[in-house]
Amino acid sequence: MKSKIILIYFFIFLGTNLFSQKKYNSILLENGYLHIGNGQVLETALIGIKNGKIVLVKNVLAYTYNKTEWDTIIDLKGQQVYPGFVAPNSTLGLTEIEAVRATNDFREIGVFNPHVRAQIAYNAESNVLSTIKTNGVLITQSCPRGEVVSGTSAVMYTDGWNWQDATVKAEDGIHLNWPRSFEEKGKKNENYESQKREIYQFFENAKAYSEVSDNIKTDFRFEAMKNCFKGEKRVYIHANTIQQLLDVIDFATKINLTFPVIVGGYDSYLILPKLRDALIPVMLPRVHSLPENEEDPTDLPYKLPYLLQSGGVKFCLQNEGDMEAMQARNIPFLAGTAMTYGLSEEEAIRSISLSSCEIMGVGKTNGSVEEGKDATFFVSSGNALDMRTNNIVLAFVNGKIISLNNSQMELYKKYAEKLKK
Repeated sequence: MKSKIILIYFFIFLGTNLFSQKKYNSILLENGYLHIGNGQVLETALIGIKNGKIVLVKNVLAYTYNKTEWDTIIDLKGQQVYPGFVAPNSTLGLTEIEAVRATNDFREIGVFNPHVRAQIAYNAESNVLSTIKTNGVLITQSCPRGEVVSGTSAVMYTDGWNWQDATVKAEDGIHLNWPRSFEEKGKKNENYESQKREIYQFFENAKAYSEVSDNIKTDFRFEAMKNCFKGEKRVYIHANTIQQLLDVIDFATKINLTFPVIVGGYDSYLILPKLRDALIPVMLPRVHSLPENEEDPTDLPYKLPYLLQSGGVKFCLQNEGDMEAMQARNIPFLAGTAMTYGLSEEEAIRSISLSSCEIMGVGKTNGSVEEGKDATFFVSSGNALDMRTNNIVLAFVNGKIISLNNSQMELYKKYAEKLKK
């Protein structure tokens, strides 16, 4: 096919991507300022895509290539290229309107529910997802909520025809909510030790079950736990206080968990050597938050990423909290704040791209713009970590150019036209 050069002129309020939903066999993007996602930058990048995969990442000034080999060539004219940003530990796709119970599908009845799977509840047609993509969040970890073991999360694209099409990893890990050692207002949790014993007992039973190949009776809860002891499934442990974190480290060691992950870890900066030695990564709490304790510095939540980076602990950013699904669009701006408080720009980008994917076990296929990985990245006319300049003009999910339109843009255009009359 004869090569065609497409010159794209993007405008700040462009609502619908020119190439959305079209099929291309091979795409070559020239002259982009590439933030690879692994901490490196390529200022004049050449990126080639074939069959949904990135097949070429080179410096356009130092690489000779034949343009006739590509059916579509896009000149980015120095615009910035980023790996798809990630929203870990989120109810994205599992909730639509928080105040309307019928639209929330992230919680099931029961105390220990490892067999509850978020993947099959994922709504790929959620209107919320379309607003998230507009800011560059192209991957999410959809997580169940509730009780002690809330269920099994799934890594999903924020664009797809259905939950099967959107799946990156069907069952990446189970979620364990560690009991609080202290209740609100500093009151000691008198049931803390018994609650811990209950968790230990459940995991020990599940581990014993996983070691027997011909169990007389099938237990679906323990079946869902098997891969946690075989190194194929993460155990995400939600904990924040120093007492919880120390007990979680002991728990992971005694149960011999292959891939434990701490979700939250507000006090993690106090025990960095222990976390580093235990090789336990942390999904840090929402950066845009108030301090938890009266004696904490007012900027502690902003500095946590830098403190863990300096302490050699692997981490990523997440956005659990009120209105977390719709506020997932702020993921890039959390990284921007972390950059202001100590991280370099590339470290900040890594904290919402490659680090997230590595922690979730999909780093070999996603999280950075490198040869051999899935083509999931986007182009912004400005710095994507700054809400004043974040302007996504082109995005790929698994090699497909996706629409960047959403209901909010439609309403803007509708009333902008009305006000012109």
